[in-house]
Amino acid sequence: METQVIELGAAAIEAHVDTLSRILVDSVDKGASISFMAPMSDKDAASFWLNDVLPEVAAGRRVMFGAERGDTMVGTVQLLIAMPPNQQHRCEVAKMIVHPSARRLGVGRSLMARAIEHASELGKTLITLDTRTGDAAEPLYTSAGFQVAGVIPDFAWDPDGQARHATTYMYRRI
Repeated sequence: METQVIELGAAAIEAHVDTLSRILVDSVDKGASISFMAPMSDKDAASFWLNDVLPEVAAGRRVMFGAERGDTMVGTVQLLIAMPPNQQHRCEVAKMIVHPSARRLGVGRSLMARAIEHASELGKTLITLDTRTGDAAEPLYTSAGFQVAGVIPDFAWDPDGQARHATTYMYRRI
């Protein structure tokens, strides 16, 4: 089955909020370090999509992509494109989330390729991101051309609240 990546505007985010929330909740519950603590409620997940992400997408400050396999959305990635005046040449990848049942199927790779392509279409020349040091996504980012800029120790708590982990900042020139 092939992965199709589509852009999700504000109306699509609202229409898919239940599926997006399930991707987020299940990912956090499986240990994904994406700013949330487990257990995460469906209500908190829906609030994130509708109150934090949707307004930014509607305002044109971020772009969101969804990955579908068949007729099921299984992953998302966001591209933060509104930067300060002295950083208009760059953008930032945020919240790369692939549902646990769809991992290792090329979904993340497809999402990242589309995010990089879109950044290029916008005339951006630099993309940054951060990821939990040693996370399974780190080799994916490296294979997509990202290089390590540095590591910050004790950056965030693991979703289970048991330990803090480092984060690795990465960048890619376009």
